[in-house]
Amino acid sequence: MLGPTLLSIPFGFLIAAPLTALLVRIGRRAGTLDSQGTAGHAKELRAVPNIGGIAIAAATLGPLAIGLIVLALAPGMLGSFGVSADSFADRLDSERSAWWTIVVGGIVMHAVGLYDDRRALPPLPKLFVQLGVAAAVVVVGGLRLFTVLDAFGGAGIALSATLTVAWIVVICNAINFLDNMDGLAGGVAAIAAAIFMAATIINGQWFTAAAFGLLCGGLMGFLVYNVPPARIFLGDGGSLVIGWLLATLTVRTTFVDTADPDFALGSAWYGVLMPVIVLAIPIYDLVSVSLIRIRQGRSPLVGDQQHLSHRLVGLGLSRRSAVLVIWALSAATGIGGIVLGSVQPWQAVMIGAQTASILLVLGLLESGARRRRDGVGG
Repeated sequence: MLGPTLLSIPFGFLIAAPLTALLVRIGRRAGTLDSQGTAGHAKELRAVPNIGGIAIAAATLGPLAIGLIVLALAPGMLGSFGVSADSFADRLDSERSAWWTIVVGGIVMHAVGLYDDRRALPPLPKLFVQLGVAAAVVVVGGLRLFTVLDAFGGAGIALSATLTVAWIVVICNAINFLDNMDGLAGGVAAIAAAIFMAATIINGQWFTAAAFGLLCGGLMGFLVYNVPPARIFLGDGGSLVIGWLLATLTVRTTFVDTADPDFALGSAWYGVLMPVIVLAIPIYDLVSVSLIRIRQGRSPLVGDQQHLSHRLVGLGLSRRSAVLVIWALSAATGIGGIVLGSVQPWQAVMIGAQTASILLVLGLLESGARRRRDGVGG
């Protein structure tokens, strides 16, 4: 299964790269260019198409839907690709509804993002849609974090469902917020997808690994045209579906099994925190820029030019360097997180300390630069 699973990366790339090139031309001819967004949204407008998310959706949701249909109607067809459905068919049958809600939910999020790119949905209605779609995948698909809480009855199930909805909405918005410089969100998401793919391969979750591979390959195909200077943007139609897939697929991934001492990713309870470690940089950007806006008396949901990437540029980095720094920081936190559940408690503390130190250094650099500017200005 390893070979066919790894092929999902070039497969996603081969769908996304030519489609993105086509979308660059279509976007310019149709005038589907970067737009101002909602009232009060401060951004630098550029005459660049913002429909690149279509390529990401096509490279991920399309093959996933086709794969689910083939597994349901003609599983024997997989044999021609050297894949035996027997190894995961039973497990997939029990999880088919969860996978379909991931695909359908991704399509809905993609459609909402595309509409927002053209019509500028107000922040609160867009948030309510995200909450509704996330709740649907939890209720209909049975997709939940911390199912160990089921032991506490209805209250535990409700808490598990609430945490899952919150996780999905937070990651969707974290990637959406991060999409503010050429190549930034796509690169960080590709790094995260590759790390999660490695974890699911280690764990033998082949269908989930292939989904991560499609996402990683699709993002790399898109990045060919999105690295500075970008010829196309993700738009909300891309950032929301990327966040949706990262959030829901991490819920699908079993990061720890406390009852199995031989479990590939470990049996320590703190292994469930791996996604938080891997996605620490997008979460940091979301939290920090929201706090800055709230401190300024502004809505945290209205965009501006105060994200981590902009603040790094304010420290003297070029835009390209700021993007590369954030890529590198994402890889640094992510690589440490992959072994979280299989290490001793003191080692897990060291991994957590490493991540916290990276975020602390960022915070101190930004704080020092801000005090220096204030001092010079005064």
